[in-house]
Amino acid sequence: MKRKRLQARRPKHQSFTRMIPNLLTLLNLCAGATAIRFALSDRFEEAVAAILLAGVLDLLDGGMARLLRAGSKLGAELDSLADLVSFGVAPGVMVYAWTMHTAGGIGWVPTLLFCVCAALRLARFNIAQDNTTEAQGAYSYFVGLPTPGAAGILMVPMVLAFQYPEGTFDNVVLNGSVTVVAALLMVSRLPTFSLKGGHVPNKFVLPLLLLFCLLVGLAVEAPWATLTVVMLAYIATIPIGLVAFKRQQRKLLAELEHTPSDGGV
Repeated sequence: MKRKRLQARRPKHQSFTRMIPNLLTLLNLCAGATAIRFALSDRFEEAVAAILLAGVLDLLDGGMARLLRAGSKLGAELDSLADLVSFGVAPGVMVYAWTMHTAGGIGWVPTLLFCVCAALRLARFNIAQDNTTEAQGAYSYFVGLPTPGAAGILMVPMVLAFQYPEGTFDNVVLNGSVTVVAALLMVSRLPTFSLKGGHVPNKFVLPLLLLFCLLVGLAVEAPWATLTVVMLAYIATIPIGLVAFKRQQRKLLAELEHTPSDGGV
């Protein structure tokens, strides 16, 4: 009897609009899996482009879910699984297929570390969503480097190699070090900026739109150089975020010290 009642309450139809965020997440997953295919075929430029597409889709699915109020437990879990493939497994396999395989079995160790740390990072993030205090704190800052950011850092030497083929950017030691550092940053307690809780003052809206148009124009003309600048700018925000977070903490502590207690006379 109870089973029949539960079945009766379940809606028979699902609005296509509410399916859009999950469809974007699945496209994110497909882009990450396709990046692995390109990497195994030594088509590394296409692989990087697939990861970038996955990053755009990752931004869109969360925004669409909030805009359409179509968030769900299924969507949250699916998003984490897609991120693990697109920004954890795929970039690691790309770098391994590009240069780390020349180091033999030892070259696989940084790749495994990166994948494991990405999984731990996403698991910790999911747990934090169930904690109101941590979720509010993570609204302005991430705890640890987000997986898309780590994937971007991992691809910096590869993107530089596209522009300077005669350089030493395919060096095993360099790429192994970058992989290990990016992996450890993901599971660190380092505060990094989150765009989810960001607000843009009205006076900066027009300059930001113009900057975006400029970046699009530069990306059309010189995609790899533009991507390099964007990645390096993101890396520069890591220490800036740490300083801003500590300043915000000191400000909150100062406010608490000057706040009179309820038991005071």
